[in-house]
Order: sequence, then structure tokens, then C-alpha cells
Amino acid sequence: MQNNPHTTLITPDAPLAASTHGGRAKCLQRLVRLDMPVPRTVALSFDAVHRIAADELPDIVAIVGQFEPDTLLCVRPSSEDPDWGGPGAVLNVGMNDARYAEFCDTLGQDAAAALYLRFVQSYSFHVARLDPDMFDGVAGDGAQGLRETLHAYEAETEERFPQDPAAQLAAVLRSMARAWEGTSARLLRQAKGAPADAGLGLVVQEMIPGLGQGECGSGVLQLVDQETGKPQITGRYLSQSQGRDALGAGTEALFLDKDKRGPSLAEAAPEAFADLKDHAALMRHKLREEMQVEFVIGNGRVHILDGVRVSRSSRAAVRIAVQLARDGIITPQEAVMRVDPHAVTELLHRQVAPDAVRDVLATGIGASPGAATGRIVFTSAEAQSSAARGEASILVRRETSPEDIRGMHAAAGVLTERGGITSHAAVIGRGLGLPCIVGASALRFVTGKRQLIAPDGRVLRAGDTITIDGGNGEVLAGEPATIEAALDDAFQTLMGWADEARDIGIRANADSPADAQTARNFDAQGIGLCRTEHMFFDPGRMTVMREMIFAQTSAGRAAVLERLLPMQRDDFVQLFRIMQGQPVCIRLFDPPLHEFLPNTKSGQRELAEALNLPVSDVVRRIEAMEEYNPMLGLRGVRLGVTVPEIYDMQARAIFEATLRASEDGEPVVPEIMIPLVSARREVELVKRRVDAVAAAVRAEKGKTFDFRLGVMVETPRACLRAAEFAPDTSFLSFGTNDLTQMTYGLSRDDAGRFMSDYVQQHVFPEDPFHVLDTDGVGELVQLGAARGRASNPGITLSICGEHGGNPESIAFCRTAGFDYVSCSPFRVPVARLAAAQLAIADKISGADADSATNCDTPQRG
Repeated sequence: MQNNPHTTLITPDAPLAASTHGGRAKCLQRLVRLDMPVPRTVALSFDAVHRIAADELPDIVAIVGQFEPDTLLCVRPSSEDPDWGGPGAVLNVGMNDARYAEFCDTLGQDAAAALYLRFVQSYSFHVARLDPDMFDGVAGDGAQGLRETLHAYEAETEERFPQDPAAQLAAVLRSMARAWEGTSARLLRQAKGAPADAGLGLVVQEMIPGLGQGECGSGVLQLVDQETGKPQITGRYLSQSQGRDALGAGTEALFLDKDKRGPSLAEAAPEAFADLKDHAALMRHKLREEMQVEFVIGNGRVHILDGVRVSRSSRAAVRIAVQLARDGIITPQEAVMRVDPHAVTELLHRQVAPDAVRDVLATGIGASPGAATGRIVFTSAEAQSSAARGEASILVRRETSPEDIRGMHAAAGVLTERGGITSHAAVIGRGLGLPCIVGASALRFVTGKRQLIAPDGRVLRAGDTITIDGGNGEVLAGEPATIEAALDDAFQTLMGWADEARDIGIRANADSPADAQTARNFDAQGIGLCRTEHMFFDPGRMTVMREMIFAQTSAGRAAVLERLLPMQRDDFVQLFRIMQGQPVCIRLFDPPLHEFLPNTKSGQRELAEALNLPVSDVVRRIEAMEEYNPMLGLRGVRLGVTVPEIYDMQARAIFEATLRASEDGEPVVPEIMIPLVSARREVELVKRRVDAVAAAVRAEKGKTFDFRLGVMVETPRACLRAAEFAPDTSFLSFGTNDLTQMTYGLSRDDAGRFMSDYVQQHVFPEDPFHVLDTDGVGELVQLGAARGRASNPGITLSICGEHGGNPESIAFCRTAGFDYVSCSPFRVPVARLAAAQLAIADKISGADADSATNCDTPQRG
């Protein structure tokens, strides 16, 4: 048998691998190598199981012959990844009338009947495929229940329950193999990320009954708490039991360690408990992982049936990885590689507790992670009023606009009917670290009556309490239990190790001092995008902006903007001081001016009163500024060219703030970014005016300063003509949100309505606003980067769209030779960890290549 790699006894030297026999078989071999008390086990390869499903059985007699005569067996699945699952284990294979009689003498009738009954029922359901309802008439237990169950089986199948252990084993193997290759099982494991053709191995193991005389039973043990990751012996043990019975609901299981809540294994069998702890500690050290030990005790002696990686929450994953590295079991680099960057997001925000009851009202697009509970409000003013009263609120809008910024700041979370992953609510929510769900079209938004109507007919009114889960997009009724964010010492240690490893810069998108402070707290290496227009939506500034829009001459606009100048300057001074000398990239004004004008009659009346103009004049001016497609209209650099006074004021505010912030710290070198460029002449016109303002400020203040001017590349033409812009600029920052819109001809605000259908039908592999389309949009980015760098080798390249915080997109940026990525402040830790993992993976693959080149013989794992 040992010469057959497809059906092999598990020994230290057996030809086994997780890729051919599954993770369980490989783990058992490792435990055997550690001289642990593992029952004798035979492993069947993926190929062997595939052939079994086609009714090509291995030598069953040879398999049974690997065990002592009359040994009971169990069969367990062994998939390559334990998370892919597999058919349920079948215990007590080999149990028959003769063995039952023998066990009655050695273990007692009750234990013997329990062993046989368990096998008959399992065989009936999983092998004979009988309906469980057929056993409803079985009233007795023990010997009586066994007789009734055997009678029911024979009545249904019209044949005696199989008595030959080899025949039983063959039937069990065939049943499990075919179950794995069935359509339902295939779809289920594909949903878990397994490839369609994933293989299954099987292990046939000697049964230790766990029933009988002396201390007998089964259980599981682990050395850490799977929610916190802190050292703590957890698990359960149940006397006179098999398999994982101890974990069943309602069982009278014992605690493991001494516990004031009840009896424990430590008291019932102290030697066995001590052995278990030693085994678990050895597994942790040698397998380099926190493991859950599945064990059985037979007459006081411990047997190890299996070891599986402890399931863990995100916060536990971080602490476990860090502690393993601190104990010298793994390296800090390995610890970094063991934490999923996507899971880090959960640590930064409050979450609905894993065991909380979820009363789901509807589901939308989870646009900004975290859980928030509050009373429903339908306007930004109500959100601000709630905040003033100290009450949490959820701001509910059909879709948000820039005017809702203050309400979003005041709310605990945001829920919108429309929008996608890069809609206004989504982008601002992520920037604020505010839980947000967009595109919740399953809810009916009856804003006139201040109501939400759920698909099941429930009506929610203003003031009702709801909870939103911005991670998975669920809108929940009431207030489920939550757990707080966990930025503990383990998290900080892990991120420090990540920063030592990564080789691409990570900046944050920050539009306010509060955003900048968050970015600083998350150790961002500067600000990669400051959207200055968000600074104008304060009510005091909004009125001045509207006056400027209504001014009829250049001189009139400049005069009004003089009043905004000190406000902008103070904003920039705060940003520069918070970032303490780190780079700050400020995007000049971008949105169309109509966004600052009221779209309701009451708002238009208020504006007319503030400007001392007739309402009709205000309405005419607003109507004149309306555009069919504002996203492609008079915005960005087009405003800078046609209404240059705005950029003049912003440039002066930046330069005056630069001098003021430099007085009490390192010299500040601001980065000024021109948005939405398509032609070289646009850059030349803006650059000329910015240079003129810089010269004027230097002359007025009698001081010098440096600054860097760059372009935000967000149109396809800018990518194609980057070589023309690059000589006049210090950096190219690719705005992938708008670039994706223009490349696809797809509105990022409306795409959420159908994007899930497109992804499900494989039109797109992923939402291109969530994961960068490296084929289409990525090709444009690569063209722009290559052409820009060819004409200006020293130019800095970056991405500042929301893709900057996506691990898959960061991989693309590293390969393309970018200097940094920029993302929302709360995605900075995700980006730092993802970038580190990419750098470490590159080094590992390089070292493996060197090893393969320099070594004559492969190394045994």
C-alpha cells in the first residue's frame, strides 16, 4: 500500500500533499511526525476519490487490512482548503451484529447500542439516502431503539442492514465521493471560492469509541479566544460521546479548565487535560499556527483525531499573527501576510456583533463600512438638530448632494435610495468613516410622508430606530448588539511591520482638518487629494459663493472672492500644520457652479433675499446655468480658464498659508493639482496665472517658497496626450473615478442599479468603480504613465481615486511603477497592509526563483 500514492497509510514519510490528498490528511501526517497519539489512518487521494465516484473502487480489503481485526473506522473529508467543506463524517464503520454483541460484553449494552445506532442512522441518511422521517416511529432508546431502527431500515430497503465491514466501507466511500461531485456541492463550494474542479481526499481512521468504562468522551480544545485572539483555553468536552457531540446545543458538556460555572475536564481527568494542553502547545509551535484540537479520551487516555486552524474574527486574526511573531514562531513578515487587508476594515469601525439577531428590512450597496444605529431623519437640518440634542440619527435621502455635507457630519450613518460605490454619499461617507448604504432601491422612499416602506410592507417613520451595516449593505430594524473598533497594540504593531516592508507610498484623500487628522492618526504619508470645493459648503461660505456666481464682471467676482480668501487660507494652514511637513496635494476647484445654487423654490427665495435681487432674476440665472450633463460640462480646469478668479484666489490662499505654516515648522511645499485636463493649452493657461500669483505673494511678503504643480489625469485624452503635459508638471495623479466613468460611458451614480446583474452574468468580473479595470481603464493609465515618464523621467505618478484603497488595484499600481496611491482616510490601513503583502510576496517569489536556480535538489517540506 505504501507504494501506492493514491491509497496510503499516513506515516511520517508517506507521499502526501495538501494539493493531492487535502489539508486534513497533510495535517494528520504532521501530527504523526510529532509523535502525537493519532489513531492509525489511511489517506485516499483526490484522484482515488474521483475514480470512486465513477464506481472504480480501490482495494477495499487492503485498506481494511491496515487496521487491527474488528476495528471500527470513521471516514472524514479532506479538501485542499478546510473552508471548502465536504460531506459529513461517517463514524463507526464496521459496526454489525457481531461487534454489537462483543461491545455489550466489554463496554456495556447502552454504549454498544449507542455506537451501532449512530452508524445505522448515518448510513441510512448518507449512504442509503433514506428519508429521516422514516425513523419517526422509533420510540425507544438503547437496545430497544436499535432494534426498532434496524427493523425500519430493513422494512424500507427490503434487505438486511449490511454486515460486512468492507462492504460498508465501500458504500460509505462511494457515497461521499459522489456527494462531492454532485451539482449542489459543486455550487456550494464555488460560492466559498473553490475552483469548480476542486478535488476531495478522504481519510479512513481507526475509531476510538469515546464510550465505555473509565473516563471516556470527546471534545475540542484551543488555546485562544477566537473573538479576541487573547490566550484563553476554550472548547468543550462531553463524557460518553463521539465526534463533535460536545459542541451540540443542549448537551451537558464540561468546561475544559476549572470554571466556577460548572464541572470541568481539568477536575474529572487532570492527567488527560494536562496532556491535551501539551499537545496543543506543541502543535502551535511546530505547525506555526493556533490550532483547534479535536480529541477523544478512551479509558483516561488522550487520542488526537485532528487539528484544524482556529476560526477567528478579524481582530483575533491580527492578535494571533502578532503574538506568534512575538513568540518567535513566525517572522513579522509572515504575520503581515496572514491578515486579510479587507478584514482590517472591520477593525476600524463599530460592527454588528457576530451573534446579534439581525432583523433585515432590505439590502443595498455597502458603500462605507461600519455599523450605525440611530433615529431616521430625512433632512440635513434634522440630523444637525439631533446631534445638538445628543441623539444619534441615520440620514435618509434619495441621494445626497454637496449641500448635505453638514448633515452627513452630524449623522451616525447615511442611507440613500440611489447611487453606487463611487456616488457622492459613498465617497464622502468613506472619507468621514461614516457607515453608509447606497442604492437601497428595495425600500420605498416616501419622502413626502417622511416614510420608508420595506419589501415586507413594514412602514418606518421619522424617529424610528434603524441600524445600517455599511459592510454588507443590510438595513436592520431596531438596535442589535454591536462591538467597538479595535485599534489595539497588536494592530499598531502589525501596521509597523507592514510599513517596514512596503515599497509604495500611501497617502489619504482629506478635505478638512478633521479628515487630515484622521489620516495622520492612520500614519498616511501625506494628503494625495484635497477636494477644495468641500470647504465652501459651510452655510457662511455658501452665501459668499453664490454672490460670486451672480457677479457680472471679473472685478466683481474677484471682490467677492476676497472675502473667501481668509477662510480658504485658514483651512490650508490647518492642513499643513496637521500633516507636519508631509506633502499635501490640493486640487483646485472642480464641480460645476450650479451645485452651489438652490434647487427648491424656498431656497431660491432665500437666496433672492440674501442678494437683494428679485426672485425672477435668481430663477433666470439658475436656469441659465443648467447643463444637460454637468459631469461633462463647465467644471474643473474649464472653470479655471473661463472664470480664472476662483483659481487665482485659491492659489493665493495656498501660498499665504504655506508661508504662515512654515513659520513654526518645516518649510511647506504644497502640491497644486489642476483637475479634468484634456489639452496642453489648459495647463499652460492655469500655470501662467498660478506662477503670477506665486510671484506676487513672494514680492508682497518678501519671502520665498517652493511649490509643485501637477495634473489630475481623469479623461481618456489626458492619458493619451500625457507626454504633452508632463514637461510642464511635477506630477500626474490619475483620478480613476472619473476616468472609469468616461472610459465606460457609465455614470458612477446610476451604475448601482444594474451593476450586480452585470457582475452576476459575467459582463464585468467586478464592479469597475470598486476594483480598477486593469484591462481597459488600466491600459489607459499605463499609456499615460509611460508617455508622461518618457517626456519627464522625474515625474511623480499616483492614483487618487477610490481605487487607491483597493488591494487588487494597488497591485496594478506597483507593477506600473507608481510612486504612491491615495485613498479615503479609513482605507489607509488597508492600503498599507496590502502594499506590504505585495512587496513581501515579490521578495518571496524572487527568493524561490533564486533557490530553484542555485539548488541541485528540491527541499522537502
